[in-house]
This record gives sequence, C-alpha cells and structure tokens, in this order.
Amino acid sequence: MAEAAEPVSLAMRLVAEGPGETGAPAADRLLSGSPVFTTWNCEEREDRLLAGIWQSTPGKWRIVYDEWEYFHVLSGVSVVTGDDGSQFRLVAGDSLVLRPGFCGTWEVIETTRKQYVILL
Repeated sequence: MAEAAEPVSLAMRLVAEGPGETGAPAADRLLSGSPVFTTWNCEEREDRLLAGIWQSTPGKWRIVYDEWEYFHVLSGVSVVTGDDGSQFRLVAGDSLVLRPGFCGTWEVIETTRKQYVILL
C-alpha cells in the first residue's frame, strides 16, 4: 500500500525564516552601488508560482520582467522607473503589480523588504 501524501496547507504566511539566500544583480544590469539581495522563498509550485520575502540594500539596476509580480513593501524606500517614463516611489505599505514586458530600473534608496508573489 502506498503512503498517503502529506497534505498541503491551503493557506500560508510569508515570513523570513533562517538566513535566506543571498545574491546581487547581474553585472551587466548593475547601474550604481553594490546592492545585496536576500531572498526567503516560502513557496514554489510546479515552476509556475513563487512567493516569499525579498530584501535589498541600496543600489540601482536594470529590470526586465517576463512574468507577473505582485509585491507589498514592508519597509524601506525604493523607486521603480519604467522605460516608458512611469515612476513609482515605494515605501512601507505600498503595493505594485509589474506585468510581463515591464522594463526599467529599480533603485533602492533605503534597504527595502517586500513580500512577493510571482506567476511565471
């Protein structure tokens, strides 16, 4: 008899537990500073959905989105600027959706932490 699969919770909290994974923008996208990213992936589903917490220290880099991302800023100050001239100053409590095809820059003014959900 096969073992029953462990049930998957239908609800979850997005929390930063443990040290997280560190990274940085790709060298060819870095525009200023030396930002360090820390990511706590809380959920990865069938290569279609990612959810968790992300943090970055100050710096500026190019962004190119092939996916949908919804995020909610928990702390810090950042500015997301689209190549189309749109500009979003983001502080704690702000939320934003970036659609596939969005290109521009992300500038972290003060270390920023966000909760995110990405649909690939």
